[in-house]
Amino acid sequence: MSYHGLAKNFLESQGISIGDIISIKKEGIEYKGMLLDRVEDADEFHIVLKLDNGYNIGVAIDKAEINLINKGKRSKIDHSPMDMQKDPKLMNISIISTGGTVASLIDYKTGAVHPAFTADDLLRATPELMDEANIQGKAIMNILSENMKPENWVQSARSVVDEINNGADGVVVAHGTDTMHYTSAALSFMIDSTVPIIITGAQRSSDRPSSDAFFNLMSSVVAAKSDIAEVMICMHATESDNKAHLHRGTKVRKMHTSRRDTFTSINSNPLAQVQDGKIKIIDTNYPYRKRNQTSLTLNDSFEPKVAFIKSYPGITSELIDYHIDKGYKGMLLEGTGLGHCPDHLLPPIRRAVDEGVHVVMSSQCLYGRTNLNVYSTGRKLLSAGVIPVGDMLPETAYVKLAWVLGQSVNKEEVKNMMLTNLKGEFEVKSSSKYFSRDYGE
Repeated sequence: MSYHGLAKNFLESQGISIGDIISIKKEGIEYKGMLLDRVEDADEFHIVLKLDNGYNIGVAIDKAEINLINKGKRSKIDHSPMDMQKDPKLMNISIISTGGTVASLIDYKTGAVHPAFTADDLLRATPELMDEANIQGKAIMNILSENMKPENWVQSARSVVDEINNGADGVVVAHGTDTMHYTSAALSFMIDSTVPIIITGAQRSSDRPSSDAFFNLMSSVVAAKSDIAEVMICMHATESDNKAHLHRGTKVRKMHTSRRDTFTSINSNPLAQVQDGKIKIIDTNYPYRKRNQTSLTLNDSFEPKVAFIKSYPGITSELIDYHIDKGYKGMLLEGTGLGHCPDHLLPPIRRAVDEGVHVVMSSQCLYGRTNLNVYSTGRKLLSAGVIPVGDMLPETAYVKLAWVLGQSVNKEEVKNMMLTNLKGEFEVKSSSKYFSRDYGE
């Protein structure tokens, strides 16, 4: 077990192991449940139980009384090959795992969560998938999404393209939610696809009764069979398990730390929804790419030395100078309001542009668009060579700049590419209708 120190001694003195059903009394309250394992770097003062209602609780062992109710039996995840026959009537869908809880197996004897690395694993965890498609699955990495780097985006894109070249009618990418919208933007710019590419995840672990993993994965496989050959994020549309939204990969952002419907399309509607196994188009403003409408291409060059800098009261000019001196090729500035920053940043920004650094301006407001023609600060930024990117999300603009600089370093080509709507990353005219303040009053 991963318990150590006081907690380990506390459990061993009572002959208690992970998976046992126990009761623990503390301060007049009794908790009953299954003893779960803990992560290796957990403290030595708590133990964790899975209660009968499905939720986990941590209990401090100080002055606690523990009793064994029933011994549990450790089970092992079955990794033996499954006898899967392809159904010629079903489409072939590949599921690629990069990490995260959506592609995981639960050992219900111990409560432990195990990564699902193969199609066999995925189908054991979610056998309902076999009713939807012939599933081929593999794990290409197993990392937390906050540890994603541009080279991981490239690895993911190459794996997606390999699956399509090998006959996949659609690809689902299982991914951690924290930086999923960065990856969706990166895959959008890198790949011109002939089939749907769906990125999905889970806000709540598969061992919780409120987990969204099953619904998101099932909805994503349905979406991967659709006619929409774009990179999309598929996640809960509401807190209920009734429908999922398909968000264009360049117009979506994680907006809440824990809600199941955390992903929201910004300055646009979701592209479509998945409900009862069917796809319904929502956004008719931007025509989506249809299956086999174009040839499959991959442009996976990225410039790693691109900075993402947020303007804030008190920001110093040396922050800009630092990135110039370190040889950065591009800077994405997340400006205030219409795309502003303090006047004292203008000299280092001019220096950056003069020395060949490509400087792009977005807005931290998210909704609405940058406009550097309204106030004097904006006009000064324009004259310094800063490129405004309309209503493009800051994260999308950062990813796009890194990708564009992987394609060209020519000043005019970079500017033209940043201002060209390549994958639906900005609207020509933004509408305030997307910004809702309906509080139900």
